[in-house]
Amino acid sequence: MKLLRDNGLTIVLILLSAVTMGGMLFSGWVVYDNELVEHGKPQIDLLAYGISGHFLSSLFENWESEFLQMSAYVMLTAFLFQRGSAESKDPDERADPDEDPAGRVALDSPWPVRFGGWVRQAYSYSLGTALGVLFVLTFVLHLIYSAEANNVEAVMNGQPMITIREHMSSSQFWFESFQNWQSEFLSTAVVVVLSIFLRFKGSPESKPVDAPHHETGG
Repeated sequence: MKLLRDNGLTIVLILLSAVTMGGMLFSGWVVYDNELVEHGKPQIDLLAYGISGHFLSSLFENWESEFLQMSAYVMLTAFLFQRGSAESKDPDERADPDEDPAGRVALDSPWPVRFGGWVRQAYSYSLGTALGVLFVLTFVLHLIYSAEANNVEAVMNGQPMITIREHMSSSQFWFESFQNWQSEFLSTAVVVVLSIFLRFKGSPESKPVDAPHHETGG
């Protein structure tokens, strides 16, 4: 079926996301109910757990780090290079294919390119901008639900609740963020370097199997 063939990568990734999110939801529910029992509190159902700070804080904490990684990667690869990597532009390539899109406008070009002016300029950086906005949005949601989860735990332990602003300045919140951010940057660096020397036949993220190590770009 043409629809599946043309969109198979997106469909499979969305399905994998849904399955793993379901696993996270169910396993987190079991863990949280056990914590409630230990504190002498009544257990909650799966739906209630799905809108709890405990679950949503962890969910947005992970999404936040992914969008940070992707937005940073898109922006950094626009002007930084890694010779030999399939993930980098060639540092010796002088011509910039995006230097002046106004001179190559076609009928099937995206409408912002055909519109021109500041609309085309904004569209030129729209991918990085969109990913950056998603990072900020998920960062804020992580902060809100992390504060909620922290206050629920504080109440169970007979401790005072704190405001979102106080939680944002806490070491606990930044530990949650940094523990994910560092792994995202490290894994991206590993892919950039390994793609210099290793190959995966058929993947656009890999150089051709017979390409020399010094050749840059996929």
